[in-house]
Amino acid sequence: MLRNWKKAWLVASIVICPMVVHAEDLVIYQKWSSPAEVAALNVLKKAAEEKGIKWIDITIPHDTGSNVNLMNLVTGGQPPNVFSENNPAVYRDLTNMGLGRPLTDVFKADGALDKFPPSVIKSITVDDQIMKIPLGIHIDGMLYYNIEAAKKAGVDPSKWTSLDEMYADFDKIRKAGIVPLALGAQQWQVGYLTHTLVASVGGADLFTRIYGPKPDEAALDAPELRTAFEWLRKFQKASDPGSVNRDWNMTTNMVIEGQALMQIHGDWMKGEWRAAGKEAGKDFGCLQIPGAKALSVTVDAWGILGKQSPEKDAAEVEFAKLIVDPKINAAFAAAKGSTPVRTDVDPSTLDACSKNVLDMLKDPAHQVQNPHSMVDADWQSAIWEVAFNYWSNPNMTVDQAVAALKDQYEAILK
Repeated sequence: MLRNWKKAWLVASIVICPMVVHAEDLVIYQKWSSPAEVAALNVLKKAAEEKGIKWIDITIPHDTGSNVNLMNLVTGGQPPNVFSENNPAVYRDLTNMGLGRPLTDVFKADGALDKFPPSVIKSITVDDQIMKIPLGIHIDGMLYYNIEAAKKAGVDPSKWTSLDEMYADFDKIRKAGIVPLALGAQQWQVGYLTHTLVASVGGADLFTRIYGPKPDEAALDAPELRTAFEWLRKFQKASDPGSVNRDWNMTTNMVIEGQALMQIHGDWMKGEWRAAGKEAGKDFGCLQIPGAKALSVTVDAWGILGKQSPEKDAAEVEFAKLIVDPKINAAFAAAKGSTPVRTDVDPSTLDACSKNVLDMLKDPAHQVQNPHSMVDADWQSAIWEVAFNYWSNPNMTVDQAVAALKDQYEAILK
């Protein structure tokens, strides 16, 4: 399943170095590095230290293939105790190796399980067992906009009811000297935008037929998929020249500074706004994509390693419990820009955007899981590659993009 292991072995072997680990030390493998993400990690690190747990960090950035590097850490004899991972196939692999660590009983005994919303429970369950520690809830494709820039341009994003209405205001925004839509043209960002558009214009059924556990080849002929690619091209043409290979948080900063009106990306954007001292509802607004038929929901999740000594297992379990503690989880969410994973957090800790997200999540039919939580990793990588090639080559047609997806489906899933 993880056919890229060999390809990443050299990278992993360079990053990994031997370390001495003590009984109460936990090696934490994670992939966050932006200022807001680091601030959120520090919330957890402080809470862990107060419990007598020493945090030993391994950071491998977002886009290097976390499942590949994790498995190299495991097979290379340097397994972390705690690891950032959403892909259920990785948890199955670890379980088959005797290294899985179910958390169902832990969260039941702790009382946390009853406080997780259905979308969280669904995302952290693998083969009928809770295998993941939920950290925060994100919507993959939220629209965040600068309120002052919107006033300057004479537009009101909250009134848009469709992508067509939004796009119709682009010329007006440009005339005000503002970039309508800021985007970062990196493969993973384009990949996220693609599945966000598929959910928005195609709805939950089409999304699941493409990004679900059992992709349906016939779904690749759906007109809504073509529409998603057409919107991808419109957004590519509307992007500014500096978008090429721009990090997502640098793109967010363009909107914060008023150079661009808005960004469509995961709502972890909020962490950057908060780090800049901005307030939801006053300085920035947050909406689902206008007219969206479904929302892709990410539940950031970590796992813990099984088959450990009793002392190490106890420390891992204690760490899992503190992550979902309502006060700690609320503080983590506030720093990172996520929404807490529990329904019993103090409402006064929630900003306007988190309240908006919780309202959206009340309708299960309007949401789908992030592909990382469902789909074959190679198939998802193939979609990212096709979408990024399409974005990067203005001469590539929708027909060619769909044909490329079919070729990849044939190679990977048949």
